[in-house]
Amino acid sequence: MSDANGQRRAFLLSAMAAWTGPSASWAAVQPLPGAHRVTIALAARQSLYHLPLTLADQLGYFRQAGIAVAWSAHESGAKALGSALQGQADVVAGAFEHLFGLQHKGLNYQAFVQTVRTPQVSMGVASRLEAHAVRALKGARVGVTSLDSSTHWMACQWLLQNGLLPEDVVFVEVGSSPSVVEALRSGAIDALCNPDPVMHGLEQRNEIRVLWEAHTLMATRKLMGGPVPGGCLFARADFLQRQFDVAQALSDAVVRALKWLQTAGLTDILKTVPSTHWGGDRAIYLGAFEKLRESYALDGVIAGDAVLNAWHAHARLPGRLNNARMSLGQIYTNTLVMKSKNRFAA
Repeated sequence: MSDANGQRRAFLLSAMAAWTGPSASWAAVQPLPGAHRVTIALAARQSLYHLPLTLADQLGYFRQAGIAVAWSAHESGAKALGSALQGQADVVAGAFEHLFGLQHKGLNYQAFVQTVRTPQVSMGVASRLEAHAVRALKGARVGVTSLDSSTHWMACQWLLQNGLLPEDVVFVEVGSSPSVVEALRSGAIDALCNPDPVMHGLEQRNEIRVLWEAHTLMATRKLMGGPVPGGCLFARADFLQRQFDVAQALSDAVVRALKWLQTAGLTDILKTVPSTHWGGDRAIYLGAFEKLRESYALDGVIAGDAVLNAWHAHARLPGRLNNARMSLGQIYTNTLVMKSKNRFAA
């Protein structure tokens, strides 16, 4: 381990030393009597991608808003979306780009609060491959959570930017659970595109060399040609109309969590996030969080220019709605989140 990495780990360990034990916020939050129940489908439930939702849950913001959230966890965003389409979930937490395909199919879904403002994934090759890692990708087996997921789309974006086509590799669906690590170690895949803390952990253990990342705003703009909405909560437009109070409560809780996150220190994160989310290594979890801090939304508002840019980036992928017409204003609304923003001065 380099001196810089050693100093970084020492700093993180010192932050953990300030953590003195279980906090009351760790306890399972009991819903208020008569609370509205809502099911949220999502992938990589314990990843840092969903940290704002984890915080809203653990800090009791959902409960205080009068809702009881049931989590419907899946191995990929595409499968989480599929469960919602089958009526098994009310709301989806995932990549904004899913909304392009939904509208193209005539399904009226809308995003109503943003949680992260970058894709928050990275892509790397197994350390056993040759040093010229980009060339090593030709014919490689690339692990993604699933086809038509954010990890799949982002992997395609990176390949195109570096002179390769998606068909130059073999995509392998490996999900987002800890089993992806075994897939890399066993040689079932040669490269991986996944969220953190999985990718950060593999990199810190020198099991993978990260080639590209979309953690920071700068890296995301470089790859996508500008800002993108990242992750959000979205649901059928008729659900947002019929269950307006529930949707508003979800927005309120998320915006409160985003505001809390802006001033949270490392010990605050440790005290609030359940240990099951750390992947067995608190230092790695905190290190990944530090890299991602700026990627979290500030107030939940979805920017129109980011939506337009995301559409342009998504449409350039081979076979991805290249000639489709898109009414971008119909796939998101800031009505709810603006009320939340004013309410909590986010």
